[in-house]
Amino acid sequence: MKKTIFIALVTLISQATVLAQTSWKSDKAHSKLTFSVVHLGISDIEGLFRNFDATITSTKADFSDGVFELTADVKSIDTEVEMRDNHLRSPDFFDAEKFDKITFKSTSIKPAGKNKYTLSGNLTMHGITKAVSMNLLYRGTIVHPMNKTNVAGFQLTGLLKRSDFNIGPNFKAPMISDEVEIKADGEFAAK
Repeated sequence: MKKTIFIALVTLISQATVLAQTSWKSDKAHSKLTFSVVHLGISDIEGLFRNFDATITSTKADFSDGVFELTADVKSIDTEVEMRDNHLRSPDFFDAEKFDKITFKSTSIKPAGKNKYTLSGNLTMHGITKAVSMNLLYRGTIVHPMNKTNVAGFQLTGLLKRSDFNIGPNFKAPMISDEVEIKADGEFAAK
């Protein structure tokens, strides 16, 4: 009887460990959130958000049940041209004084090949929330050689329409493309 109780207890503890929820936080020094638009139909203009936080919560080692969340500071937009950055922060585009954050929270993650997923969720920009889907590449998990923590790598890519979020409505294509290419690279450390 004692042996049966012991085995049941060990099994329960093992299952709880396997199903334990792990939280992961983006490493700011090794993560980047970028975007690109086409200007006048002939050149790509790229930018990034310097300040953002991203987290993942998952119970599975391959992150196939992961919940991805992101918050970006609109005022941290940087295209390497101060005049353009100030214009993007203005009411003509993001209206950063009124809508200072961009947020995303995933609602589903579906396999799309080896280490590839379709990540869907709710994106809020400029006071508008829309369902979006992006491509997610899981680059693997390793033990960091210096601090011995588990680190996972991801790349997110996809296209958004700025018109869906009423960003820059007076600047039609081809002056500025409606489609915005998004790319985010991230290293996440287990907490």
